[in-house]
Amino acid sequence: MTDQDTRYEAVRSRDARFDGEFFFAVETTGIYCRPSCPAVTPKRDNVRFFATAAAAQGSGFRACRRCRPDAVPGSADWNARADVVGRAMRLIGDGVVDREGVTGLAVRLGYSARQVQRQLTAELGAGPVALARAQRAHTARVLLQTTGLPVTEIAFASGFASVRQFNDTVRTVYATTPTGLRAAVRATRRTATPSAGIPLRLAHRGPYHAGAVFDLLRREAVAGVEEVSGPPGGRTYRRTLRLPYGTGIVAVDERAGDPGRASAVHPGGWLDARLHLTDPRDLTTAVQRLRRLLDLDSDPYAVDERLGADPRLAPLVAARPGLRAPGAADPEEYAVRAVVGRAAAERLVRAYGKALDAPCGTLTHLFPESAVLAQAGSGEGAKPGDGSGFEGPLGVLTAALADGTVRLDPGVDRDDAEEALLALPGLDARTIAEIRARALGDPDVVPPGVDVPDTWRPWRTYALHHLRAAEER
Repeated sequence: MTDQDTRYEAVRSRDARFDGEFFFAVETTGIYCRPSCPAVTPKRDNVRFFATAAAAQGSGFRACRRCRPDAVPGSADWNARADVVGRAMRLIGDGVVDREGVTGLAVRLGYSARQVQRQLTAELGAGPVALARAQRAHTARVLLQTTGLPVTEIAFASGFASVRQFNDTVRTVYATTPTGLRAAVRATRRTATPSAGIPLRLAHRGPYHAGAVFDLLRREAVAGVEEVSGPPGGRTYRRTLRLPYGTGIVAVDERAGDPGRASAVHPGGWLDARLHLTDPRDLTTAVQRLRRLLDLDSDPYAVDERLGADPRLAPLVAARPGLRAPGAADPEEYAVRAVVGRAAAERLVRAYGKALDAPCGTLTHLFPESAVLAQAGSGEGAKPGDGSGFEGPLGVLTAALADGTVRLDPGVDRDDAEEALLALPGLDARTIAEIRARALGDPDVVPPGVDVPDTWRPWRTYALHHLRAAEER
């Protein structure tokens, strides 16, 4: 939506379809909101529009306490777009600026820091530092309002360099102190600790067909790393995560629907989740990786409108509104799993996976790192039972991942990654297409040999999920 009058109509109608796609601010109150904010609609002359929360904050507006604009789903553009801005936003969401600074972000993108700053500011109204700062503020609010951690510890866990910077940012964004922000919720809601788990609501826009997502996660679950428990409609997905500062275990609820249906659809809102982290600094990264896995930032309205116009797909879209195209929590892990299959992946976990210091039920290991598998594939420290073909495509892939010949991080250029994968001996084009769709989150992938019309662009990945779901019924 580029026309400001059209945006105002979305605000006037409180249209939640555009939450996260843009923000509006009211000059007379100094507050910025999401389009669906339930407050009285301001006069058009008093409204300004922003592409990001960071841009609104940079213009001196503070977050609305009623609609909590920092808790909206991310713009669907950042996951779909393959340009520098889209890649930069995925890396910022993964916490790269907090860990490596703007210089590290620029190196990953292959541009100078000045070019990255200029492109982000021109399109989004905020540079990488401001965008990362807005993300840190959101992380701080979550920790303040859901955990009993000391305020000083939360400051550094959120990624701030000092307590003073933390206090200043919270005052600027929320117009209150960290203590005041914590006092805004009941004490019963902030009894969690990183060891006990941080409760989260993972927002999504529009309908979310959870049943199909959880069916896929159940079929693919690798023992020791993942599990899906419970009856259809009320399942819980749990898995281990390797994170920059430590490890994590996440649990996500499907949410109960009609118990008589295997695929419950809930019309919008959020998925309930709980994160157990060994280091709370990993909160932002863990949440973003989980969002990519579950495809929570998708725009189901745009996808369903395009695919629903096709006679072949129309009944499938009507039957499964909001069907998602799941991604991957760890792109390199998914690439390995795509090459070897589930059974061999489980053998790799048992032979080379790092055991958790504190196992949680059936979750006992982290999936082995590419460098560990590459070393084993070269014959150093090899262990029995590592799966057939380990010396073939698996060894080639893990060596390429370990030495950087192949990159699959959120900021990689998808075409470059596919070209690097195609150059590896032994990897077939269909497997590479799977990696591009899942590990790289490309919404428009068609495996070789599959004939689909161009009218399904740019959502052909979603179209194929509809076709598979119909076949599995």
